[in-house]
Amino acid sequence: MHLIKLAVGIRDAAQLRDLQARRAQMSPPLRHQTRMLPKRREDILGGGSIYWVIAGYVSVRQRILDIREERWEDGTPCAALVLDPLLVPVAARPVKPFQGWRYLAAADAPPDLAPEPVAARGVEALPEALRRELRALCLL
Repeated sequence: MHLIKLAVGIRDAAQLRDLQARRAQMSPPLRHQTRMLPKRREDILGGGSIYWVIAGYVSVRQRILDIREERWEDGTPCAALVLDPLLVPVAARPVKPFQGWRYLAAADAPPDLAPEPVAARGVEALPEALRRELRALCLL
């Protein structure tokens, strides 16, 4: 069993990753607080993830490591979903807006995408002939 939730105000997975990294530094462990405690807690903790809807598409997931009862700063009770920081890309599909979170059956969850090879950057991205020329000119 999984959860699905809108990442409100987030434009892409990189922004979600940056936001979560800052939150985890300020108040570890990484967790997302939400108003309602899932009644199917044990089912979710048996390998469940939270699937994030970003800009209208479910696009990444994170493993849920724990679900705790906590309180917001004003004392209101809430649920804290303790998350693995790794964002796993999934096959994107459109999702209509909704409030809160929803249960997502494993059979209905989008499949993970294979990690893309990291594209070469900088000097490594240049053709070998060009690199040789630049070395000959003492520019590399």
